[in-house]
Amino acid sequence: MAGPTRWRDRADDSLFELLGEIPELIRNLVVAEIDAAKAWVSKAVKDGRAGALFLLVALFLLFWFLPVLFAFIIIGLSSWMPAWLASLIVVVVLLLAVAVFAFLGIQRVRKIAKRESPIKTVAEDVSAVREVGDEF
Repeated sequence: MAGPTRWRDRADDSLFELLGEIPELIRNLVVAEIDAAKAWVSKAVKDGRAGALFLLVALFLLFWFLPVLFAFIIIGLSSWMPAWLASLIVVVVLLLAVAVFAFLGIQRVRKIAKRESPIKTVAEDVSAVREVGDEF
């Protein structure tokens, strides 16, 4: 892809010069839209992977929450001594970890929906070209 063109005063250009540059401008627009689509897909996949990983960690920690909870109930009912307090601390820590990883995973997945889709920008470009075409 060619580098960015320099800005210059177009007031003295003839109609034929301006019309001659239309194919290059259209090509540049198409290439820019394709590059934007590639970047959008790349970021969406990256955030999807990170979100899935955080949710997987949250599910793993949640898997271990139930045995700890049962151990807490058993120890708490059987002794009423510091053993149940230790189990309670483990339960609280695991629940906090589950909450943090689930929150991080959901935030990453939500980033995908917040990004502007390149398909939407292409549709806007097409509608703008059609409006200009309707004027002539």
